Amino acid sequence: MKVNNRLKWFSIGLLTTWLVIFVLFPNLMVIAVSFMTPDLRELIRPEFSVEGYLRLLDPLYLDVLIHSLYLAGFATLLCLLVGYPAAWIIAHTSKRMQAFLLFLIIVPFWTNSLIRTYAMKVILGNRGIVNKTLMEIGLIDSPIRMLYNESAVIMALVYILLPFMILPLYSSIEKLPRNYLEAAKDLGSGPLRTFRTIVWPLTLPGVISGCLLVFLPALGMFYIADLLGGAGNLLIGNIIRDQILVTRNWPFGAALSVTLIAMMAVMLWAYHRALKAMQGGQGR
Repeated sequence: MKVNNRLKWFSIGLLTTWLVIFVLFPNLMVIAVSFMTPDLRELIRPEFSVEGYLRLLDPLYLDVLIHSLYLAGFATLLCLLVGYPAAWIIAHTSKRMQAFLLFLIIVPFWTNSLIRTYAMKVILGNRGIVNKTLMEIGLIDSPIRMLYNESAVIMALVYILLPFMILPLYSSIEKLPRNYLEAAKDLGSGPLRTFRTIVWPLTLPGVISGCLLVFLPALGMFYIADLLGGAGNLLIGNIIRDQILVTRNWPFGAALSVTLIAMMAVMLWAYHRALKAMQGGQGR
């Protein structure tokens, strides 16, 4: 028993130390830098300033922020619309088929997302697979422009991030009590009403978790916007990269990063509230 307790506290201590050194400290450093003054020679000057946050109100950066939120939000919505039925189908198949389908969803993780983004260029390019196929079967006479626009960025985000939506949704749906659905059917509830009053509320934590895992990474995937979106379809990640590596304005880049952290905190709070509400509803 003593050995088990020592192992438990050692594991907890090791994990806590890791999180403090590699998560807490870096985030505290980013927050501190965001309130400092930019300096071309030293990168930052330890003088308090809120210039980085005030620049967020600049119409130029505000437009990029709003546009990137739109791209990430629309991609998240598409992932939800595609991922929820997919997760439902997986959860209602046999155990052997579930394992096979989940394996197919996880397989893309074996390939780097940057390589998969380049694959999208091969698929959607003017001489890509889609255009060649459409021209060969006679549906079009000339290639359709599929790259360097909003649609290409959104399609790539959905393609890369869809597994992050399906997996938490599958977990929530798979744990859904089947007797609740049977009771609703016995009481004469139709499919839509059952979904609205039982299925959706009970799977809402999975929905929020999936949206969290899709929306926030989507804002930072600057290489997708670079390769597929062109200059007019930037994400917040592109601005952060440029401020850190090109213009060398670290405080402003840190302020943008803190903005993403704040968004994550809000979504985590929403997840906590939804989970608490669900537990309270089950307790009544």
